[in-house]
Amino acid sequence: MNTSTPSTATAASQEVREITIAHSPDSDDAFMFYALATNKVRVPGFKFTHTLTDIETLNQKAMDEAFYDVSAISFHAYPYVQDNYTLMNCGGSVGEDYGPMVIARQSYTLDELKKVRIAVPGKLTTAYLALKLLAPEVETAVVPFDAIIPAVVAGEFDAGLIIHEGQLTYASNGLQKIIDLGQWWREETGLPLPLGGNAIRRSLGKQTIAIVTQALRDSIQYALDNREAALEYAMQFARDLDVNAANRFVGMYVNERTLNYGDDGRKAIRKLLKLGHERGIITKEVNVTFAD
Repeated sequence: MNTSTPSTATAASQEVREITIAHSPDSDDAFMFYALATNKVRVPGFKFTHTLTDIETLNQKAMDEAFYDVSAISFHAYPYVQDNYTLMNCGGSVGEDYGPMVIARQSYTLDELKKVRIAVPGKLTTAYLALKLLAPEVETAVVPFDAIIPAVVAGEFDAGLIIHEGQLTYASNGLQKIIDLGQWWREETGLPLPLGGNAIRRSLGKQTIAIVTQALRDSIQYALDNREAALEYAMQFARDLDVNAANRFVGMYVNERTLNYGDDGRKAIRKLLKLGHERGIITKEVNVTFAD
């Protein structure tokens, strides 16, 4: 089955070019890459190989080595990889009045929160950037994202900054939400909170970048059009979620905006990174570009 568009099909050639893709082992990423990973979407002349690893590792690999042709990254990491990568216009995760949360065993006011130690999933995550924009003075410690909730429950940290499926499961662990950074960002800026996107290596060249970007967009559209099958595939990565919760989580981060950020989405990315640089959280001057 070939669901590629005519523009994608122009890539056909006798030799097959391998494109390496890396993304998080999460249900939303698995959902959007389902059609490419299972050959529901094929591109003549191209072979796609997939690597799954946590987002902070992907941020580091993209920054240190330009390791993969296409890599999911946190938007916070983009300024540090922008020389080698440009952002795709599709494949992003954007919070519409929701996003990473600070959770704890007890309630805290914002002033009290600034005085406690918070477990965070990585200093290049967008969650960390948003937290630092909210409370620059807060003390943090890096903990693997899937270990944050257990660490807070065990009393190792006063609070935790959670991403991924933890946004739906924290309450079942007896924890409470202190603040939702997606809601806070909307109140501050009137914009959605852009969390992560897919970056593609500039060295692939304009034609290949266009072909691969269209292939990803086709994969996302295929999953949205064949939701039941795509969700069944994604369930193998849905940590602690039943089918209904996984469907809800996927819907939060794979939707029409994943096909295209939209003008306000691109504006939000630029604003978030500009503020991060102005306030000294991002140390490199930001130049956001998107693949055509």
